[in-house]
Amino acid sequence: MAVEPLTLLTHAVGPDAAPPDDATSNRILDAALDLAAASGVQHLTMDAVARRAHVGRMTVYRRFGDKQALVAALGAREGRRCLAELDAAAEPDAPIAEQVAAGFATSLRLAREHPLLSRLARLEPETVLGALTEDGGALFAVARAYLERRLRESQLAGVLGPIEVGEAAELLVRLAVSFVLIPESVLPLEDEDRVRELARQLLAPILEG
Repeated sequence: MAVEPLTLLTHAVGPDAAPPDDATSNRILDAALDLAAASGVQHLTMDAVARRAHVGRMTVYRRFGDKQALVAALGAREGRRCLAELDAAAEPDAPIAEQVAAGFATSLRLAREHPLLSRLARLEPETVLGALTEDGGALFAVARAYLERRLRESQLAGVLGPIEVGEAAELLVRLAVSFVLIPESVLPLEDEDRVRELARQLLAPILEG
């Protein structure tokens, strides 16, 4: 059964999915992540995951049901981990320029270093693009809603002025997507200090008004 790109990527940022969190399930998900990062989601099989995790294939089926559910659980777990890193990058009451700098640098690092996100960006950009445009742009809407919530928290903390946070969130998400779809750049994207400074100079003014 083919796995729709949206299944993985929507769960990667969706707040509703709750992946299993016991040791065996995490070992299975670790194995699925390694295999998907090496060969792609489409080539992932339950048998290969069981071998990699050193468990019986029926254990994988009992825990996750089928490949679609396994991929969804993997996306949910990795998405929650990525969102946790983004949330921890800066507090909502930090100066907004520092929030933008930290968030931008963290987003680029995750896209570059996360094994599955990196593969999608380098080898399967059509998967990312397909996910962004399928189902009425549901994935894009989820990402925008996440950032909009963070911006509203900063407004409540008094560090962000009365801007239209929905519009600002959309601009920033569209910018981030461009770096995933077109990773080649003249910008010093692997120099975190320079990335942060660029964000302070060029991106923060979008929010500061």
